[in-house]
Amino acid sequence: MSRSGLKFLAVLLSTLIFFVLVSGLDNLPRSLRTQVDAERAALATAQKQVAAAKDEVSGDLRTETDLFRTIPASQQWPAAFTQAETELVSASRDMDELTKLEKQNRRQDRQRVEALLAQETGVRSSALTQATGIQKDAAHWVELKRQLPAELQRMDADYKAIHAFQLAPVKTVVEKAEGDWPEKKTDLDSRLASVAATIPQSDTVWQSSADERREAAAADYAHLDFGGLFTAADTLHTEATSLPTEAATVQSLSGQLYQSWDKILVDMEERGRGGNRAWDQKIRTVKTQLADAHATTGATTSDEQWVDVSQSTFNATRNDLGMAIEHKPAGKYDSEAERVAQPAGFAYMAPPGQSNQYGHWENRDGHDFWVFYGQYALLRDLLFNRGYRPIDRYDWDGYYSSRSSGRTYYGRDEEIGAPKYGTQGTITHDRYAGSNFARGGGFRDSRFASKSGSFRNSPFASPGGAESKHFGSGSAPHPSAPSFHRAPSMPHPSFHPSMPRRFGRR
Repeated sequence: MSRSGLKFLAVLLSTLIFFVLVSGLDNLPRSLRTQVDAERAALATAQKQVAAAKDEVSGDLRTETDLFRTIPASQQWPAAFTQAETELVSASRDMDELTKLEKQNRRQDRQRVEALLAQETGVRSSALTQATGIQKDAAHWVELKRQLPAELQRMDADYKAIHAFQLAPVKTVVEKAEGDWPEKKTDLDSRLASVAATIPQSDTVWQSSADERREAAAADYAHLDFGGLFTAADTLHTEATSLPTEAATVQSLSGQLYQSWDKILVDMEERGRGGNRAWDQKIRTVKTQLADAHATTGATTSDEQWVDVSQSTFNATRNDLGMAIEHKPAGKYDSEAERVAQPAGFAYMAPPGQSNQYGHWENRDGHDFWVFYGQYALLRDLLFNRGYRPIDRYDWDGYYSSRSSGRTYYGRDEEIGAPKYGTQGTITHDRYAGSNFARGGGFRDSRFASKSGSFRNSPFASPGGAESKHFGSGSAPHPSAPSFHRAPSMPHPSFHPSMPRRFGRR
């Protein structure tokens, strides 16, 4: 290369080096240097806070010797402060190195700076947390001593409240429940025994703290076991607070045994587009209250409301329109509810050839059909959306078999080879023709869009069954059916039948 060419390259290289230096391309990132500066200030603040906490606690230990001699944890505080100070020294060494690297300002040191910064921040945070925790603990004990007269009054009030609590009504409720539902006796007995044990436990605590309470009342702090007294006070207060709550829980569980309930998915909508999409479900909760396990009638009530749900919840139940997505039978706690979709109302049927308080099997023309008793007509109408078609034993057998094997039962309309229940069910199309889902086009692609019910003129059909297609859209409302807000509607994509879902999936 000629001399002129070499001179040109030298000038070009010098220019590039100058450009790199001026533009800072070889420097540490500005954001990283900002973090180092901020952590330097945080370390200085932490050092002051730890020193102040140590001085305050040391003063408390000197002036409150009677108090802290009975608090075992306080004996470890000086050593803990020494450890915190040692950690801050280590953090300071890291900061010194960070300051050096910051001044050198070389991009090649970036990873080293990031590692040192993370290490120093962790050590500094640990030391400060330990010191301030001790400071708060010491201040808590000092405040308890100052409030000692009030603490003694609270102990007395808590002890009296425990002994004044009336457990007899709870026992009465539990004993009745155990008589009606013997399978729950062991569990209810255990829960009730736990509640009842609170009273003798409080007696033990009260008696064992007699000396401490007497010394505290006499301000005899030289002999008072502050730690033991405050522990006893906390125990009594916890028992006095929890006793009514635990008793109410046992009473509530007993009451749950006398109620059956179902959550029916009666409508659903998917609204919006893109990031503004929302999913709504309309849930009808149907409850029946029984007087006892052998009651032949019950008080049925219902409630409906639109609820916002997640996309995953919506998708998990998108094939379950008209089905009971949750069912809790009488004799079970709410926590034992079945949370697998099933055809609404099937759970109230007895096995073929048997009857129960809800209905019985009837044979006509060689066919067995389930018939609900008249006193449960409201329950039947709410569960079947006023579109009850008597269920034959073959349908029940299919439901029982699927349920026993852990699958949701959607049935099958043999006439056209389609499901009977759920979003794609032929029966669902009739029962929920007036829903937002249907009006939004949810059934538009259904193969059974014009199929009418085969039991519409049957002697087993429910009263008003011919109007069931218009439920919720212009028909006269049931006198007990409350009105609720209607969510904005929009067209729905057509749904496709899915394989039956297994028990345990939501």
